[in-house]
Amino acid sequence: MVKRITRGVIGIQQGKLMLFSDFADGGEMWTGQGPREVRREVKFKEPFLEPPAVLTGLSMWDMDNRQNGRMDLGVDEVTSTGFTIIFRTWADTRIARVRADWTAIGAIKDEDVWEIE
Repeated sequence: MVKRITRGVIGIQQGKLMLFSDFADGGEMWTGQGPREVRREVKFKEPFLEPPAVLTGLSMWDMDNRQNGRMDLGVDEVTSTGFTIIFRTWADTRIARVRADWTAIGAIKDEDVWEIE
């Protein structure tokens, strides 16, 4: 996929998000079986002019070593003001906690360009 930025200047926003810490309170990612999913909303500090490209990556993954490590990390519902980060696992994988980093790249308002109404 090619994302063309046709107006504004390029803006980059980054952040970290602790998605869950289920080992401490016996949460579903640590005690559950089968398909499991966590969704967290992220709001940008400044809006983009249009939905940006969003990249995610694991910055911490703490799991039980007796099962296979299974995970799927992605984004959904990307808008100019934010997105939803999604973490999924399945089968007997036991995950204690996960932190994800994200980077959004897209067009932002150019303060040197005036809009006349």
